[in-house]
Amino acid sequence: MSRGVSGADREASRPLLGGDPLNPTGLDSDEGEVIFNRAAASVSDEAGTKRLSYEEAVEEAGFGLFHWLLLVVCGWANASDAVEILCVSFLLPTARCDLLLSSSDMGLLTASIFLGMMFGGYMWGYLADLRGRRKVLVVSLAINGLFGGLASLAPWFWLFLLLRFISGVGVGGSIPVIFSYFSEFMPRLRRGAMISALATFWMAGNILAAGLAWLVIPRTWAHFALGSLDFQSWRLFVVLCSIPSISSAILFKLLMPESPKFLMEAGREKEAIHVFKLMFQLNMKGTEKPFPEFALHTNSNQRGEIIEKGSVDTKSMLLIRFLKQGLLPIKHIFSGSIRARSIVLLIIFYCISFGYYGLWMWFPELFARIESSGGSPCANVSLPSPLNNQSCYPVKTAVYMEGFTIAASNLPGNIFTILIMDSIGGKTLLSCSLLVSSLSVFLIYVVQTKAQSLALSCIFSGVSVIAWNALDVVGTELYPTQLRSSALGFFTGVGRVAAIMGNVVFGKLVDSNCTMPILLVSALLLTGGVVALLLPQTRQTELT
Repeated sequence: MSRGVSGADREASRPLLGGDPLNPTGLDSDEGEVIFNRAAASVSDEAGTKRLSYEEAVEEAGFGLFHWLLLVVCGWANASDAVEILCVSFLLPTARCDLLLSSSDMGLLTASIFLGMMFGGYMWGYLADLRGRRKVLVVSLAINGLFGGLASLAPWFWLFLLLRFISGVGVGGSIPVIFSYFSEFMPRLRRGAMISALATFWMAGNILAAGLAWLVIPRTWAHFALGSLDFQSWRLFVVLCSIPSISSAILFKLLMPESPKFLMEAGREKEAIHVFKLMFQLNMKGTEKPFPEFALHTNSNQRGEIIEKGSVDTKSMLLIRFLKQGLLPIKHIFSGSIRARSIVLLIIFYCISFGYYGLWMWFPELFARIESSGGSPCANVSLPSPLNNQSCYPVKTAVYMEGFTIAASNLPGNIFTILIMDSIGGKTLLSCSLLVSSLSVFLIYVVQTKAQSLALSCIFSGVSVIAWNALDVVGTELYPTQLRSSALGFFTGVGRVAAIMGNVVFGKLVDSNCTMPILLVSALLLTGGVVALLLPQTRQTELT
């Protein structure tokens, strides 16, 4: 399937933009690319029009209203992903009775969304590099919200599990792509702080999910019959958790343009200039400053098509070709000068995802057990609750209050990250925060009172969010545009495998040997903190 140039030009004035990036080449020397970009900057063409590099064009567009609106829209999408992921953890203490869940079943249920994210992460990332960031965000967010909401009507565990898996496929697309998309609008000197600000919306999603759970799940008025389905309050909670994703998809569809960096890499100069003009007009609103006329340095070789013009391949051959091209970015990620950083990121994503999601998704259930027995989260592991309504109802409101407190403890870490990211750099913050997180998890195992467990859980929450924010910044700055979404999609996919393993391990061992998964989380976070020291420093680096 080929794309006509005239058709692409007609799309320049529409908000929905798409296209094909270059097949990535020349990745053996990042320095060579930077030198080429600098040498090409500020050169005039034959007509005297100044040609700008991407970084110069972003500077010309200014910084202001457009970027704050972009932060709100992308941040809401980021928050919606957090809500959808954490939704399951908050409904476990009550839904386990209605769906007749054992601890192993609960482990599978919390892992299901990560399994979907694993499948969706790389696929959506590849499509975002091939067809554009915005299209992928609209579709993946819509899938997330639609199937997440439908799960509220599932009467059986296996159907609920399937729908959560499909919802996870959508989440797997929006998480890595949103950061690539957002970073490609940002001036170099503000990129670290703004990406950190975007990452803080994950905390907002945490607080929103915890707050909704606290307000809705314990309420008896939210319980009614829907045909043969006993619609408990936790099902209403699931419906409410799907609204942020659906509303985010609508906002991207109606309001947001395609990434100008992607358009330049795809050789679509007119559309990229149109986006820069939109940015300039919003940023300079209220002033009389005219939009400067300029041309752009773009890639003129518009490749990336899966099927060339005149191809007569069969459908099976086309599928094989698509799969082969889909795996090409992985080959480039682990080759040349970026191979070492890719291996380091692989280890870090695995360690932090296993540790964070393995423990975080079980916080509500662990605190429900603390409410029953007091003391340490592992004090009552040999006495799992029986599966009957008396063990789940009436709902213990304190469990959700504690979940809300832990979610709110993200705030200091997010503020700290925004203030200090551009001065210290993501590498240092990532390593230090992982080491402190490891220590806090170890102490959760050691303490013996409910108050101590809650305090250390809050410390873990506040410090680990610094690691995630730093990883978001570092990840976007380590790879060129042609590979950025694919790389982040691949590594988040690796993280989902780790999250699945973490949740399954907790589900299997929480009733028999709670000590082992908690100490394993501590060890993995320690490993990630040490390995992070091997990453290159990317503070205020130019995007390639």
